[in-house]
Amino acid sequence: MKESLAMQNLPPYLFARIEKKISEAKEQGIDIINLGIGDPDIPTPRHIIDRMAQSIYDPANHQYPSSVGLLEYRQAVAEWYKRRFDVDLDPKSEVVSLLGSKEGIAHISFAYLDQGDISLVPDPGYPVYNIGTLLAGGKSHFMPLKEENAYLPILEDIPAEIARAAKLMFINYPNNPIGVVADLPFFEKVVEFARTYDILVCHDAPYTEMAFDGLKPLSFLQARGAKEVGIEFHSMSKTYNMTGWRIGCAVGNAYAVEVLGRFKSNVDSGVFQAIQYAAIEAMRGPQDCIDNANAIYTERRSIALAGLERMGWKVKPPQASFYFWAPVPKGYNSASFAELILEKAGVIITPGNGYGEYGEGYFRIALTVGKERMQEAFDRMYAAIGRVDF
Repeated sequence: MKESLAMQNLPPYLFARIEKKISEAKEQGIDIINLGIGDPDIPTPRHIIDRMAQSIYDPANHQYPSSVGLLEYRQAVAEWYKRRFDVDLDPKSEVVSLLGSKEGIAHISFAYLDQGDISLVPDPGYPVYNIGTLLAGGKSHFMPLKEENAYLPILEDIPAEIARAAKLMFINYPNNPIGVVADLPFFEKVVEFARTYDILVCHDAPYTEMAFDGLKPLSFLQARGAKEVGIEFHSMSKTYNMTGWRIGCAVGNAYAVEVLGRFKSNVDSGVFQAIQYAAIEAMRGPQDCIDNANAIYTERRSIALAGLERMGWKVKPPQASFYFWAPVPKGYNSASFAELILEKAGVIITPGNGYGEYGEGYFRIALTVGKERMQEAFDRMYAAIGRVDF
């Protein structure tokens, strides 16, 4: 039995490779500190768990859920967007529930791309933008994110013939893996570009609530006209430490939301209703858990910055998200440096080339272990490599 050509041509998923390396190292008895995968170690807040526990006993939640989500859930999303971003959403037509935002990001390509159609994809960028495009039979045109351009794509550099053929544009701020944010003028440029070329903008925004130094990252939908050309993907995963719960949403352009919902109705049966009620509690309940988590990440960010500087790095700490993005030392590429750190220090870091061509020469660190283990990780790295040259 032979798999499809799409599967044969699919690049290996970055985090599956990392998980394999972790398993292999553990089998050898190595004590691994995992700074590779962005999976929060902070527990889901108790009031959210309590609502889940209460809802799970209700027999009404044991049946098939709506594929687009409970209306109450969609109303809670709309309320949250109004409170956080002052963005108005119609919960009936401009919100759809997702099994985590990753699912929606992958499926939007199936809903919009025909064979050979083009997606505009940031590089470096979350691998699923490209993977979803390829699985749907499309092609990715990569938009370089460079430091000299504040890690924003230069829309004027996209060839006109590519822009005319593009159906989707993926953008992601606060950015994974780089940790930078976008401003309103950039989003307004994206709106005008998308309107000119009839492109659906897909803004991936799971990190808006993870920010430092008082920064409040923006929603793409705050840009004038954004709902005419785009949708935004959001998730409970990082905001409320619910990565394993698998719940998120897509919001914005009513037609795009309907198309995605119609696609989903054919391939999944929606989110377990008890989880939706827990997410409602998350959005409507106490929000101090967000500030508490950010205080923890701020402390870890300081440890990571000091650890990198001790070894010779001069890096800017992330503005938002919980990732450091740093260049590899002289004499290494992304993969060889990640392998060195694993072998010599027992620490997992993510090689930047897993995020695309423009990620080569960099690595990513996630602030997802406690401060003692974070400090231990950098102590191990220093013991293994000392100070490095660039």
